[in-house]
Amino acid sequence: MSGRHGIMSDALKYELAKELGVLETVQKDGWGDVSSRNCGNLVRLAIARAEQAMADGTLLNK
Repeated sequence: MSGRHGIMSDALKYELAKELGVLETVQKDGWGDVSSRNCGNLVRLAIARAEQAMADGTLLNK
């Protein structure tokens, strides 16, 4: 029984991976082969997107 729930959709993860140039690695070898630096960059980009969506008023509260 895992208490972990994904916050980001898979579609968003793949979109961010493509933007950062690591999509091929993810598709070929999986997320485990993405460097920790690039994982941090993915998180940083996701946070920036969420902050921008909040500033624009496009992020819906659920």
